[in-house]
Amino acid sequence: MAGTRAAIRYAKAVLSLATEKQIADAINADMVLISKTIEDNAELKAMLENAVVKSETKKEVLLQVFPSSNNITKELFNILVSNKRVDIIQNVAKKYSELFDIQNGKEMATVTTAVPMTEDLEKKVLAKIKELTNKAVEVKNIVDETILGGFILRVGDMQYNASIANKLNKLKREFTLN
Repeated sequence: MAGTRAAIRYAKAVLSLATEKQIADAINADMVLISKTIEDNAELKAMLENAVVKSETKKEVLLQVFPSSNNITKELFNILVSNKRVDIIQNVAKKYSELFDIQNGKEMATVTTAVPMTEDLEKKVLAKIKELTNKAVEVKNIVDETILGGFILRVGDMQYNASIANKLNKLKREFTLN
């Protein structure tokens, strides 16, 4: 992904400044909104990534789309425009949110299941993750029918695969070895 390293640098700088000024929460709200809006709006994304559109025009569009943004967020727009990197604003916003969550001890857990999780199951998963990692965790459920049943849990760099498809593959490997 082009600009990922640069996006991380910008995100770290903005997070550092926001933390220093004790408004990291407000900036995170801006970044979540920016990321989601660009992700949901193909025209906006295409305009920001279009090399023909002038940087100043892109900045004006961003200021119109996000008029209630914090001053630090608006200053980020200015810096990205002056450095001709406004096309990576969505990556910067995503990375900021990731870094903000890490700074606050919050992690994202991904649970892949064959069917959508119920609220009761989600509570049990959250309790187990909290017990294992001792961190505040947000659960994202991905539905993938190919796992047949069970679940695959990912938290950070840890993965626990309790899917039926995985168990069947293990049996298949055992039978082919013997």
